Amino acid sequence: MLEFFLGHYAYWFVVVLLTIGLYGMLLKRNLVKKLIGMTVFQTSIILFWVAGSSKWGATVPVHDPAIPHGDAANYLNPLPHTLMLTAIVVGVATLGVALALLIGIYRNYRTLDEDVLIDRMQ
Repeated sequence: MLEFFLGHYAYWFVVVLLTIGLYGMLLKRNLVKKLIGMTVFQTSIILFWVAGSSKWGATVPVHDPAIPHGDAANYLNPLPHTLMLTAIVVGVATLGVALALLIGIYRNYRTLDEDVLIDRMQ
């Protein structure tokens, strides 16, 4: 049983990050803290995909005469890593837009607290 937990340490780290991100998004009242929680949550999902698509001892799918090309287990699939690189770029763009919106909200309402903001909007 201990070998199972130690053998899947990356997934346990993902679960911890996912829990921290969900806690920040759902239970915090400050909008900046909610945004940080969203970023942590997104990072945990990216880490999950990268950890799930990596293999020990595998190499990139480039023809190498030293590696038998008939055995697909010797090669990595680059598609999940490429998709996660795209997800990182989209996440950075989303974070930038969200921070710009938070600046606009603060300029108009002088608060980033969710409850106070809802009261001031009504």
